[in-house]
Amino acid sequence: MAGVPDQRKNGSRAEGGLATDPDLPPPAVDKARLEAEERRWTPAKIALWAAIALLGGVAWFMLAIVRGETVNAIWFVFASVCTYLIGYRFYSKVIERYITRPDDRRATPAEYKADGKDYVRTDRNVLFGHHFAAIAGAGPLVGPIIAAQMGYLPGTIWIILGVVLAGAVQDYLVMFFSMRRGGRSLGQMAREELGVIGGTAALIATLLIMVIIVAILALVVVNALGESPWGVFSVGMTIPIALFMGVYLRYLRPGKVMEVSIIGFVLLMAAIIGGGLVAQTEWGATVFHLDKVTIAWGLLIYGFIAAVLPVWLLLAPRDYLSTFMKIGVIVMLALAIIVVRPEVSVPAFSEFASRENGPVLSGALFPFLFVTIACGALSGFHALISSGTTPKLVEKERQTRYIGYGGMLMESFVAIMALVAAISIDRGLYFAMNAPAALTGGTVETAATWVNSLGLSGVNISPGLLSETAANVGEQSIVSRTGGAPTLAVGLAHIMQQFIGGTAMMAFWYHFAIMFEALFILTAVDAGTRVARFMLQDSIGNFVPKFKEASWRPGAWLCTAIMVAAWGAVLLMGVTDPLGGINTLFPLFGIANQLLAAIALAVCLAIVAKRGTFKYLWVVALPLTFAAVVTITASFQKIFSPVPAVGYFANNAAFSKALADGKKEFGTAKTVAAMEAVVRNTAIQGWLSVIFVVLTIIVIATAVLATVKAFRDKAAGRATTDNEDPAVPSRVFAPAGLVPTTAERELAAEWDRVPADVRLERAGH
Repeated sequence: MAGVPDQRKNGSRAEGGLATDPDLPPPAVDKARLEAEERRWTPAKIALWAAIALLGGVAWFMLAIVRGETVNAIWFVFASVCTYLIGYRFYSKVIERYITRPDDRRATPAEYKADGKDYVRTDRNVLFGHHFAAIAGAGPLVGPIIAAQMGYLPGTIWIILGVVLAGAVQDYLVMFFSMRRGGRSLGQMAREELGVIGGTAALIATLLIMVIIVAILALVVVNALGESPWGVFSVGMTIPIALFMGVYLRYLRPGKVMEVSIIGFVLLMAAIIGGGLVAQTEWGATVFHLDKVTIAWGLLIYGFIAAVLPVWLLLAPRDYLSTFMKIGVIVMLALAIIVVRPEVSVPAFSEFASRENGPVLSGALFPFLFVTIACGALSGFHALISSGTTPKLVEKERQTRYIGYGGMLMESFVAIMALVAAISIDRGLYFAMNAPAALTGGTVETAATWVNSLGLSGVNISPGLLSETAANVGEQSIVSRTGGAPTLAVGLAHIMQQFIGGTAMMAFWYHFAIMFEALFILTAVDAGTRVARFMLQDSIGNFVPKFKEASWRPGAWLCTAIMVAAWGAVLLMGVTDPLGGINTLFPLFGIANQLLAAIALAVCLAIVAKRGTFKYLWVVALPLTFAAVVTITASFQKIFSPVPAVGYFANNAAFSKALADGKKEFGTAKTVAAMEAVVRNTAIQGWLSVIFVVLTIIVIATAVLATVKAFRDKAAGRATTDNEDPAVPSRVFAPAGLVPTTAERELAAEWDRVPADVRLERAGH
């Protein structure tokens, strides 16, 4: 056969205990050649990285040290991008070399478990798009905007350094360890690694938190698309486009990723532009003007279908398609910032950084900044995706660094751009938009009076500015448009209109951003539902083993229906009752999400210890310790704080007393029914917080015990339990990163010379 290396002899090749196919090229680049390529430093390469480090250092110096009355927004772009490049090139390489130690000679579950439904080998760039779209939900858009109340510097440091040392580490490790275990869910890995007590606690916590997270993400989509014909049409059109892309790659033009990418991009742009045109027609405004209850039911149906269809048909191509828009908009915003160079007047540390009674976010900077900004820095939800769909689709082990660590860095950049958008608008406008109507009064006059009464340095807003901004973006009012999404839309429109179109284009950019956010978040709902199905299948599989077979359709359909019913019921209650359902659980999102991150890191700690990598255990122990301290402290404050604005039970007691005293309104509640709802909701929030933090402490404690036991076993020469699936020789090859190396291109050329039917036959497809 042409291109077959000389070292290939009759019979199989035994490399590292893995017998590879003698009639195929090697499934991996030679390890010595890989290391030689990585260690080769040319003068040009040294100069490039020196320039990146220098530019990043200057940017951080301007943000953290110089800090005049204003700071130019370009420094946020340079500081983040340079830090991400250094973190990916060097820190993630340390993790790959000393902790994960991937071996492309081993087949991944997508190869040895291939079923055409859940386990499907997926092009690395398509999978990067799917993974990024799935993890990048509401968090990186909303959290940084809310936390901007405390100033720009705390959030900037946490987003950029937090992702390099914590968030990307978690995503990468969970994905790799799940892949080595056949794509098992986080809860199931915890049960295997931590024993019955710690594993059961993790299973319960992950399932409960997952229901809350998916319901919250769905609520954000409902609020964004409700009564928005443009958004409903454009987001809805991504579904048939994705189905076409899935069929195109699977049957019409297999392997033509660039080709289908161009087609998908053109169709997506047509859907976005067409949405605006359709919304302006009489029939379009009628057909696609849907109320929130209708959209909620539509999400339930879509979530179920997306979770049971083969992953290559809808979920992966739709997420990949969404990534075009997500990354495209964020890069466009970054370029606009570099060109426009807006000045930011928000102080590095605001007046509310050391107070607990901020109008947008209650609680002091520590620990509440670190639970408010989750996605973009560290998010437990990502661990569920990294142990859900993605590890079942990875082609080669070395790709997990690019997809897991690299995907999280991209999401962090989204969070930084959201933060810049929020702090680039007038400070008074920011507080008028993000404070509740109970404080602003709901009108431009009362909102302006309230904002000016805060006594913020350099802030003096007028009713005219609030009315003018609303008119410019095509809204009747922007007062108390809470939740973060409208603020991001105004900030993006404010920057982009200076870049393209002027004030006349603000309304377009605003509604474009709103639709962009809905598309952004919906991708997390469909992937989250599929992951929730996997989690429940794994959990039931401990008692009924048949359920552990992801390809078993009755189990897949039943578990999907149960999980959709769980988050759907909470969502529908919230949509129909502003004081109930998901609105009750919304305040738990930040802390519950970060408690989940602590659980994920605890499981990784135990696995790394059992692999005997004690010298680099600090890579996991560092973010785990920080996450544990932050989340447990935040939970304790929400449970025990005597300040009603912070503590659930303190708030419960204050409203209960007001009801007992016969008051008809109290605080932000203007009716007795609203007061009773606060009492009910705070009790639920408080006791769920107790349950979540207790379960998390149990998981962390059992993980520490497992780590200590592994250390003692190694010292005594005893073998530790290995829960990885047995190694299976791989019969396929694919590059590891975005751009193939020289060695990878040469090996890929060898594989290209092998007839396609032989490759497919040997790979078992």
